Amino acid sequence: MVVATMVSMVAFLDVTVVNLALPATARDLGGGLCLQQWVVDGYLLAQAAMILPGGSISDLFGRLPLIRFGLVAFGTGSVLAATAPSPVLLIAGRVVQGLGAAFLVPGSLALINSTFDRADRPAAIGSWTAWTGTAFALGPLLGGLAVDFLSWRWIYALSAVPMVIGFALTFWLFPIPQAAQRARLDVAGAALSAVGLAGTVYALIESRDHGWADPRVATSLVIGVATLLVFVAWQRRAPHPLVPLSLFSIRNFAGASVASAFVYGAGAMGVLAISLYTQEVAGYCATVAGLATLPTPVMSFLLAKRVGGLAARIGPRIFLTTGPVLAGLGLLLVRPGHGFNIVTHLLPGTIVLAIGLALTLTPLAAANLSSVEPDRSGVAAALQNAVGRTSALSSVACVGLIAAGTLTDASFARLLQVAAALYFVAALVSGFFVTKPMSPEKVQLPAFAKAL
Repeated sequence: MVVATMVSMVAFLDVTVVNLALPATARDLGGGLCLQQWVVDGYLLAQAAMILPGGSISDLFGRLPLIRFGLVAFGTGSVLAATAPSPVLLIAGRVVQGLGAAFLVPGSLALINSTFDRADRPAAIGSWTAWTGTAFALGPLLGGLAVDFLSWRWIYALSAVPMVIGFALTFWLFPIPQAAQRARLDVAGAALSAVGLAGTVYALIESRDHGWADPRVATSLVIGVATLLVFVAWQRRAPHPLVPLSLFSIRNFAGASVASAFVYGAGAMGVLAISLYTQEVAGYCATVAGLATLPTPVMSFLLAKRVGGLAARIGPRIFLTTGPVLAGLGLLLVRPGHGFNIVTHLLPGTIVLAIGLALTLTPLAAANLSSVEPDRSGVAAALQNAVGRTSALSSVACVGLIAAGTLTDASFARLLQVAAALYFVAALVSGFFVTKPMSPEKVQLPAFAKAL
């Protein structure tokens, strides 16, 4: 449990720790909002492209070898990013970090799923969520402290230290049972998904500066979308598909996966928008801006394990409907404008947002993993994380379009409204498709649910 939690904490931490450093990074290396989006999306793109193959590889070769590989890759990427002299090399380091993280998060969840029996699994996942959620939310604060008192480069340098400790601790663990059936790798599917995501994200980010008529943007968009369509068609007939579509006939798994897409997309957009606005528009230093995020780790630490236990007894549905609604309302309570004050204009909203996320994240992970058999846990964990990372990747890529290229009071309000709408959709999806029992249950879902 310690190893699974620690390696995941660093991976989650790095998703948000970078956000408070983005203004300082852009001032040092140049690149503006476009660079800021790529620093975030380079990491998410690598994760989204490799997290599904990572699940199959985890089931094939074992949890521990893949976790060790992820630790080495993440540490290497951290060193590259910390020493990067140019935007290109910084983004390259972030991509290598993302490749490592693609094996860490699903590997750690599968490690828990393979170790704990079904009765103890929700509480174990609750503990994992409490600590990883705390790391995810502490990221902006730690990033702010590093930027103000050290340098934005120290964010990456310090993240390599837990990788070394985690790598050493993995050799103390007992052997983990292998999957009953040896998985097969869908190399073609992995390549199609990577090309499709990269092309689409490139077009979304670069269209703000170059326009949709630019040949590079238009070509990238066409290739990206067409490749994603081919990927979906290939998954229907591949002998060993990267995305086992049969899992989506399990009602809780399908509902949790679709809800994850909206929850993580909303979270990525909201966190990035708040981090940039509080510094670049409201004029706060990075540390003060990071302090505004404290309600989320506090609520996660206090509530996640208890919520996991309650979800195991009464079912996840009530949490997955009320939690996202509260999170969306929290974003709408944020009041940007002249005289913006973090305590009065931001903090009330972030407290409500934090309560909503604490009610949502543990039941979401538990509903996903408890709906499948343990020997499929690697693929199930990878699928949920792939959905979340792909959604976050897409929402961050759209930030520049929604903000119309410049972050102002009006564009910040638009970003918050879009993120809140995504949370509300997640609540609707959960209300319709997530049921009380957290066990495998076969259903025939409507066509539009399968499409989502």
